[in-house]
Amino acid sequence: MENMRYVSVKFETTNKIYTFSTTDETIKNNDAVIVETQRGLEYGQVVSNPFDKANVSFEIKPVIRKANQDDLEQFQANKADAFEAKRICQEESDKLNLDMNVISAEYTLDRAKITFTYLADDRVDFRELLKVLASIFHCRIDLRQVGTRDKAKMVSGIGVCGRELCCARFIGDFDRISINMAKNQLLALNVQKLSGQCGNLMCCLRFEDEAYKDLRKELPKLNSQVEYEGERYRITSMNVIAKNCKLENPEHAIFISLDELVSKAKYNKPKTNTESEEESVA
Repeated sequence: MENMRYVSVKFETTNKIYTFSTTDETIKNNDAVIVETQRGLEYGQVVSNPFDKANVSFEIKPVIRKANQDDLEQFQANKADAFEAKRICQEESDKLNLDMNVISAEYTLDRAKITFTYLADDRVDFRELLKVLASIFHCRIDLRQVGTRDKAKMVSGIGVCGRELCCARFIGDFDRISINMAKNQLLALNVQKLSGQCGNLMCCLRFEDEAYKDLRKELPKLNSQVEYEGERYRITSMNVIAKNCKLENPEHAIFISLDELVSKAKYNKPKTNTESEEESVA
């Protein structure tokens, strides 16, 4: 289509970025726009300058229009009303003795639908709850069950590093995480300390994994035997960030740089020293 361009749009409730098409040449980065998603009519923010070709193979929905002041006021009113809707949903589910923890509520911009997100250990039969909520809110009701990682992403918080949780700040989709990734970072395998606020292994183990694999690819394994300056040692500690390691034998212990270890010590060069079976996944 002539003059068809594309923009990336982000919504307040998710870190995912979606692509929409537009023929409006006035739309630019940071503009608020109205789009239609699978959930309905939504208010979003453009987070890119318009570009010519979208890197997707499926049909791309168009931007309906730029948002105006009325849209902004409606969006803010919906957010305020959603807090009360969340309280009501939890109250009604408690009355029905349903084992569910309601995390959030979200209206579509036109209030045609409200989505309740909840946490539960098992599947919940919420058919009766749907009837009750529909009679209260007089719109379509969507109840969506999520896991503990999704809850941490939505609620957010401060991690052990002192910064906002990665999942809330920038992670869009959750990747597979294994204890083997902690081994690649030479961390003590204390699951409690390696777990985030969601109770699962921390996401940073995943997105830091490739960097640690790259840093360790020429290095021997921890606790392996090496020969250095004519003596046999065991590698008892290693810090690939500080680039040093500790070598010990029955007589004494020394600290050397990883550069010295690679250039001066004798050991069997690993082919893939970070490869091992995935032991547990979160």
